Amino acid sequence: MRASEEVLRGLMADGLDGDAAAHATLLRLLVPLLRGFYRRRANGSDDDIEDLVQETLIAVHTRRSTYDRDRAFTAWLFAIARYKMIDHFRRAGRLRPIEGLEEMLVAEDFESGTLARLDVEQLLAELPLKQARMIRATRIEGLSVSEAAQADGIGESDVKVSVHRGLKALMVRIQGAAR
Repeated sequence: MRASEEVLRGLMADGLDGDAAAHATLLRLLVPLLRGFYRRRANGSDDDIEDLVQETLIAVHTRRSTYDRDRAFTAWLFAIARYKMIDHFRRAGRLRPIEGLEEMLVAEDFESGTLARLDVEQLLAELPLKQARMIRATRIEGLSVSEAAQADGIGESDVKVSVHRGLKALMVRIQGAAR
C-alpha cells in the first residue's frame, strides 16, 4: 500500500471512527516514514532511531484525538516527530538552550519586523493547493523531494516544479509586502 497523504489521512480518520484495523495499518505504514525522517536528522545509532520511531508511534496513538481532520496528516505527524527528536537530543545532552536568545531578539526588534509579521499559513493559502502542499512538505516539515512525492502520490519532478513555482510566487508577494 502506498503511504500517500490521502491514504494516511483516510486511515487516520477511519481509526478515529473506531476502525482498529485501519489504525493498525496506519501505524505500520508510519514506521518506514519515521525511520527515514529520523535517519536524516538524528545521526544516532539504529537503536536510537528505533526508540524514536516507537516513541512517536506511541504519541500518535495516545494523542490521536488531537488530530484535526481538516489539516494535513503528515504535518501533524512530523510535528510530533520533531518534538520527540528534540526531547531525545535534550536527554542525550546534545541540545542546549542558546544563552541570551530572547534578549537578542528583543534588542534587534525581531518581532516587529515586516517579514516576522507575515503569516506563513496565510501566504501558503494564496498559492495553488499543490504548490502549498509541496512547500509545506519539503520546506516546513523537512521531507525530502522523494518522500514528498511518495506521500502525495506524484512524481519527484512534479514536486520540484511545484516548490520552485510556489517559492517564486511567495517571493513576489513577500517583496511586495516589504515595500
